[in-house]
Amino acid sequence: MTNEKDTSDLTAEQRYVTQEQGTEPAFSGKYNDTKAEGSYNCVCCGAELFSSSSKFDSGTGWPSFWEPASEESVDVEEDLSLGIKRIEVHCQKCEAHLGHVFPDGPQPTGLRYCINSVSLDLKPKNLEED
Repeated sequence: MTNEKDTSDLTAEQRYVTQEQGTEPAFSGKYNDTKAEGSYNCVCCGAELFSSSSKFDSGTGWPSFWEPASEESVDVEEDLSLGIKRIEVHCQKCEAHLGHVFPDGPQPTGLRYCINSVSLDLKPKNLEED
């Protein structure tokens, strides 16, 4: 990984997932059932990745989103590491591994970005904006 960010402040699990393309166990992540409004940012570099407005309950055990926050948020690439074709999702800014995207999500995109909670940092919507 070409990530030049100092990752020394990450937990062992965050480092495993974001830098070694690991996966947290299903239903173990703190954001799987979260309904709070806000933005989900990269735990490594702080870039905004997803908005709570595109989060949905996929029942898979990982936070799922039907689209990234913007076209500049994430990149994807083919992943054959398990002997099957999957599409890996990583932060466009720092290249941290986030999870995978699948073509079985809701409309309007039909996509399911299946993302590890430990790769995310939820920034709750500012209550003063209401």
